[in-house]
Amino acid sequence: MSDASPRSAPGPAATTRLLFRNTMRIRPGRLGEFGEAIRRAVAFAEQQAPQILVDVFVDEAELRATSFQLYADSESVLRHWHLSDPYIRDVMEHCEVERFEVFGDPSQAVLAGLPADPGFTLVPRLVGYRALNTGGTHLR
Repeated sequence: MSDASPRSAPGPAATTRLLFRNTMRIRPGRLGEFGEAIRRAVAFAEQQAPQILVDVFVDEAELRATSFQLYADSESVLRHWHLSDPYIRDVMEHCEVERFEVFGDPSQAVLAGLPADPGFTLVPRLVGYRALNTGGTHLR
C-alpha cells in the first residue's frame, strides 16, 4: 500500500470511481450508541446519498469498525459530505478514525477535504471494472 504522496495532484482519471475504507476505533462503553448512529447514517445514505455501495463491519471484541464506501466519482463524494454531515458527526461522537484509505484518483476538492493524519493513505487506480447490475434490486 502506498502513502508516498497522498496530496499529489490526481491524474487524468480524476473522475473515476473511488473506494474508501475507514477503520474506526469505537470508544469504550459506546458500542451500542455507535451501532445506532451508524445504522441511522447508513439508512439515510441508502435513501438520499450518492454512494454506490456502503458496507460496515464491526469487531465487537476489539471495538473496531470498518466501513467501505464506493462512489461513482469525486462529485459524488462531495455531495455525500454535504448531505450526510450531521450523520457523520453523530457517528464520530462514538469513535475515532484509526486509518482512512482512499483507492482511486480523487479531485483536488476531495483531497482538500480528506484527513492529513498519518493513518491516511491514497492508492491510485491501476485497472478495474464494475459489474454491479443487479436488475434493479439492492445487494444485501
